[in-house]
Order: sequence, then C-alpha cells, then structure tokens
Amino acid sequence: MPMTKARGEATIEAAGAMNRLMSALGSGPARGLPPVERWNPPFCGDLDMRVASDGTWFYLGTPIGRPALVKLFSSVLKREGDDYFLVTPVEKVGIKIEDAPLQAVEMAVEGEGDRRSIAFRTRTDDLVTVGPDNALRFERAANEGVKPYVHVRRGLWARLTRALTYDLLALGEIREGDGSAQFGIAAGGAFHVVAPASEIEGL
Repeated sequence: MPMTKARGEATIEAAGAMNRLMSALGSGPARGLPPVERWNPPFCGDLDMRVASDGTWFYLGTPIGRPALVKLFSSVLKREGDDYFLVTPVEKVGIKIEDAPLQAVEMAVEGEGDRRSIAFRTRTDDLVTVGPDNALRFERAANEGVKPYVHVRRGLWARLTRALTYDLLALGEIREGDGSAQFGIAAGGAFHVVAPASEIEGL
C-alpha cells in the first residue's frame, strides 16, 4: 500500500477523511454505482475500518449497524492489487478486508446442467448471475472445508454464507475432465470445478 507519511499521521488524517467521505457520499447521485474505476485520487491514509470474515463491517472496532451505510461504503470500494480502498474523486483511504469484501446471502436457481442459471444477492443488494463476468471460484480451508465465492464487480468477490454453501454444493456433479474425474457446479454455460472427485468426501 503506498504510504508517503508516518502511519500514525496518515491514520489521523484518515479520520478527517472519513467525515469528508461521508459528506461526498451524501451529496452524490442516488442511482447506480459510482465509477470508482475511473477515479485515481491521492492516498490519504488508513481508516480503522475492516470487513470481518463473516461479512460484518466494523469502524473503530464497532460493528456498523446501519445496512444503508454499509451499502454506501461498499459502493465506493475499490481494489488495487491485494489492497482495498474507499474512494471519492478527490481522495482515497485504506481499509482492511479479512476474507472477501462482500457476502452472498441469497441464491436463486433455474434450469439444469450447463444451461442452469444461478443468481445471488449480496448483503449490500448486489445482484449477480453466474456467467463469464461473474464466475464462481472455490478455496479450501483446513478448518472450514470448501469456501465458494462469486465475482461481483471489478475484482470484488462475495463469499457465500455457510447455508448457501451447502445449497450450492448440493447442485454438484462429477464429470470426467483433464484425465481425472472432477466434482463441480454446472451454471452459466460452464462447469465450475470445486475439487477432484476423489476429495468430495472431505468437502
């Protein structure tokens, strides 16, 4: 993450940036997502803000209890490499993401096989349908089993809740590919591999 000042100084400045960020967001257009991919403002420091692995947003160590406020912050979230920022046209502040910045909380399924349609709604009301621009990916964690994610926009991924994980994996099937059987999910005209079929008992 680029830093031009001592971290403490940058963090103090970021506290002021929080107020300016709120003002900028409050006066912005109400419709559509801001074009953060076109904004390249100077870095103003880190906010004491993080998104926990369960999708909860915290500020100064306290959960942000207003869903509308979380939705507002997520709309100006920008990823640069492995770093995440909240941005306006004139400044950006760094925040910490423990796992994924978004969380998928609802799923709708229609059809069968490769023509199956799987759509998700995130906690911040993003609506995405699995396809070329919104792929599924899967990771393995020693204590958590398989972790599914769906791409939402501009390098931002949503992790599925545990309940949705079970529902999604229930749609899985085994197919032969690349010389070995693979367990995966058919959707959006593609087969999204979860793991080798030999490992499915451990999922």
